[in-house]
Amino acid sequence: MVDKQAHGHFQHQQMEQMTKKSAMKAVIFDMDGVIIDSCNLWKQAEYEVFSSVGVKLSDELCKITESMTTSEVSRFWFDRNPWQGKSLAEIEKAVIKRVACLVEEEGKAIDGIEELIKNLKLNGYKIGLATNSPSALIPVVLEKLKLKHYFDAVSSAEHELEGKPDPSVYRSVIRKLGMKPGSCIAVEDSLTGLQAAKKAGKKTVALVKDHADFRDQAIIDCTITCYKKLDFSLLG
Repeated sequence: MVDKQAHGHFQHQQMEQMTKKSAMKAVIFDMDGVIIDSCNLWKQAEYEVFSSVGVKLSDELCKITESMTTSEVSRFWFDRNPWQGKSLAEIEKAVIKRVACLVEEEGKAIDGIEELIKNLKLNGYKIGLATNSPSALIPVVLEKLKLKHYFDAVSSAEHELEGKPDPSVYRSVIRKLGMKPGSCIAVEDSLTGLQAAKKAGKKTVALVKDHADFRDQAIIDCTITCYKKLDFSLLG
């Protein structure tokens, strides 16, 4: 059995050594699937809300919507199965409200994220968040996971003209942090997120789960399957 305290101490020492020579000064995380294990929560909320207005969801089509903004998801389903009685904005709001409830009731952190963020913060890194999820969910997630006080800047694509893979949300976080793109690294679990981060001029860490295949390796600087396997030397 791994001694978690010993592992944490080793990880902290490793971080201290790298901070002295690393060009990286900030780490910006995606939210869903990177900080919180929320994929099934989104699926449940979307199924409940869209089914209530007669939309027939399929696993294949739901896979397509995973990296979309909530407004894009509502439009996606409406275009395929138009409903009556409620506007797209009302349906989108209902989905967000239901996800917020599920996060508060069942939300769990991605394994290892708290230790990683603590070590990054302890070693002088700025911490940011860039998500396609609506801004109303950011404090819900960070407060549920007790991580809010670690973040120096957060941004939602809700306030941009386009969501990921457009780089706007990343550029907004970089600006809020007062950093240059080259001094930031992004942690993502989706192709669109990695594309957005790379377009913004950042190094990228791909958190790969469920045998995901990111064929465009040019957008990935480091691939990990869990945070305990992150080689901090790659931050430099």
